[in-house]
Amino acid sequence: MRSNCFIITVSDVPVEVIRKNIRSLRLTVYPPEGRVKLSVPRNASDEDIRLMLVSRLSWIKQKQATIEQLPRRQELEYVSGESHPFQGNQHRLNVVTRQGKHELVMNNNSEMVLYVRSGTSKVNRALVVDYWYRQQLQLAIPALIDKWQPVIKKQVLDWGIKKMKTKWGSCNITDKRVWLSLELAKKPVDCLEYVLVHEMVHLHERYHNANFRRLMDKYLPDWRLMDELLRCH
Repeated sequence: MRSNCFIITVSDVPVEVIRKNIRSLRLTVYPPEGRVKLSVPRNASDEDIRLMLVSRLSWIKQKQATIEQLPRRQELEYVSGESHPFQGNQHRLNVVTRQGKHELVMNNNSEMVLYVRSGTSKVNRALVVDYWYRQQLQLAIPALIDKWQPVIKKQVLDWGIKKMKTKWGSCNITDKRVWLSLELAKKPVDCLEYVLVHEMVHLHERYHNANFRRLMDKYLPDWRLMDELLRCH
């Protein structure tokens, strides 16, 4: 019996291979380490997978070399003076200690003021900031769903926000549930709208095929620009 998840090494490059209910191969190289993942149809043979990887080996190594040159994102300390993103713009963080509840407040749409009790750990300061990001998305998403449901002619029965390592969103077609990445709060507003529309279009078309692209062109003609903007950010 063939495994649905395994590692194959081609020219010293380990590749995580996952068999799924998809029609075409999907090869991705992820930052920051250049990890390689290949999703394949369930009926793909081991030999087909190896041949495909050999044919794309130069592309994989080029992608890994590009990722290696990218500046590494410094770990946030959640202290005064740091720059934190919101809706595509950078904002200075000002940490203020006080008694009472922890909260983050945007001051004049420019400075983020983080109120915490003295001695609050970095982990807990980060939780306060993430909670604020989640609140902002919770305020923005319902209006976007209401805007796009009559256009796309599909109903979103449930939606949620969660941290995602490799995706901006996902869609459970059976349950008509959309998940959006918490990181979208940091990106331009147009990116949030694009990802939501992208996931809602999957309610029409499961796969990223020509029909999916046709529908995206119909509903959101500038979606490729949004996709590129999201990649740049």
